[in-house]
Amino acid sequence: MALLAAVASFCQNLTGFAFALIFVGAAGALSLMPIADAANIASILSAVNGLAYLRSHRLAPRWDLLKPTLISGVAGVGLGLALLAWLSGNTLHGLRVVLGVSIIACAVLLLARSQPRRAPSGTGVLWGVGLVSGVLGGLFSTAGPPIVYHLYRQPLPPMVVRQCLVILFTVLALVRLASVGLAGALQWSVVGASALALPVVVGVTWLQARHPLRLPVPLVRWIVCTLLLMAGASLLATAL
Repeated sequence: MALLAAVASFCQNLTGFAFALIFVGAAGALSLMPIADAANIASILSAVNGLAYLRSHRLAPRWDLLKPTLISGVAGVGLGLALLAWLSGNTLHGLRVVLGVSIIACAVLLLARSQPRRAPSGTGVLWGVGLVSGVLGGLFSTAGPPIVYHLYRQPLPPMVVRQCLVILFTVLALVRLASVGLAGALQWSVVGASALALPVVVGVTWLQARHPLRLPVPLVRWIVCTLLLMAGASLLATAL
């Protein structure tokens, strides 16, 4: 689990997303733990990873982009948690299928990412994308695919996109954790497992901040997409 957390954190710091997608997908594919527990651990680790990133980098938040996605994303987290409770109680295989399809869809979107738009999209799109991202965040703590695809198509500098993604995912992870904790569904075994992986996550983030890798963007995209496709395909294979 510590190795899996290190790989997920490494990819998160390179791209601004993918921590929970890789962690929850691989944990489910390898049957390390129930998907719901993996999502809770991913929320804790993603929040810590995001806070560590924000502390070690200078920020210039684009609140015009963040406000609508944060508000609708928080509402979506509640819907996603309700759906997770229903799927966990009624169809575990269905839960694996939903997660596997979501992960593969994210990888396909990244590989087939179209050229950036010449003009930014309207605010209404941000509200809709934030809601869908929040639902996925509530389900599996994987809010990435919709908002990643949308922001990377906007005429924005990569650093601005990365910071917006980290801020959004950190806030949604904290909201999800608070909701799960208030509902009494956050088990001590999950907290203990997260505590064991925390030094790994913080260490990887600190090391990358001190010694950032200058990898070409296409190579980073292919590395992350390969990991996502492997995890998604394994989940679908075990479910079907």
